[in-house]
Amino acid sequence: MRGVVFDGKRVEVVDDLAVREPGPGEVLVATAAAGLCHSDLSVVDGTIPFPVPVVLGHEGAGVVEAVGAGVTHVAPGDHVALSTLANCGTCAQCDRGRPTMCRQAIGRPGKPFTRGAEPVHQFASNSAFAERTVVKAVQAVPIPKDIPLESAALIGCGVLTGVGAVLNRARVDRGDSVVVIGTGGVGLNVLQGARLAGALRIVAVDANPAKEDAARQFGATDFLTSAEGVQDILPTGADHVFECVGRVELIRQAIDLLDRHGQAVLLGVPPATAEASFLVSSLYLDKSILGCRYGSSRPQRDIALYAELYRQRRLLLDELVTAVHPVEDFDKARADAEAGRVARAVLTF
Repeated sequence: MRGVVFDGKRVEVVDDLAVREPGPGEVLVATAAAGLCHSDLSVVDGTIPFPVPVVLGHEGAGVVEAVGAGVTHVAPGDHVALSTLANCGTCAQCDRGRPTMCRQAIGRPGKPFTRGAEPVHQFASNSAFAERTVVKAVQAVPIPKDIPLESAALIGCGVLTGVGAVLNRARVDRGDSVVVIGTGGVGLNVLQGARLAGALRIVAVDANPAKEDAARQFGATDFLTSAEGVQDILPTGADHVFECVGRVELIRQAIDLLDRHGQAVLLGVPPATAEASFLVSSLYLDKSILGCRYGSSRPQRDIALYAELYRQRRLLLDELVTAVHPVEDFDKARADAEAGRVARAVLTF
């Protein structure tokens, strides 16, 4: 079968990939569509260290082909969106409703794929850039069949991360002010999360002026090409600032833009060894710097919620899909994503 494999030096679309059958508590999914997220590209450029060879992709949707013993919430033929959280469901963190903190879900890459006799790693417990993939049952979330799979694919990462960061981590309240630095796929979802939460002023900041229309469509009340203009709109600072790019100088900007009791939420992914600086005295007025993993999400709950909000036309998905490519055109999709020409390129099988 086809898949996108990174061997540590180059990315290649191969057709000799194989995946094992699902075991107990697992689901075999025929991937219909998968979004190309910057986290995939970060594995290729080394920003995210990961063992190789690896099948890339972690933002996908498809149709259940088979289920292992003990799986009862999905059946063959069901449409599902895939999450990356292969959490155990039984540890103290899972029991507290914090599956993103489950240690079973972090840093334990499996090898369900093979090429010839060689095992191949699975990225983010998902590997959506393959015609078929095996995931833990908890990662397969049933969705209504009237949601296009090209759009549903984006729920499993970009939407969970961006909207979840607003609703679950920052807990933006009605009337709050929000600044979003970077309006790529995650940033646009932060914008619509802020809109859903009832934020009064939502300021999008992106160096590319061509992104203004999309930012406003997703919820921005204001658009700036530089953070220097934020003070003119929010003279005392913002209640929440989300950094969605992953550059240390923008993290500093996010902190400096906060009002009293404000929160800077870090969503962008800089290199693993990157360090950021700030004035310690700037935090004494009850300001906070918050990390956020995967939107602090609970995928079985949140994906179903976002799917229903989409059906009610309150959450945008179709508008995120700015380019659709067959998997064979991966290089073109990658070039568009690296150049910032698209919010999300979607690969189809």
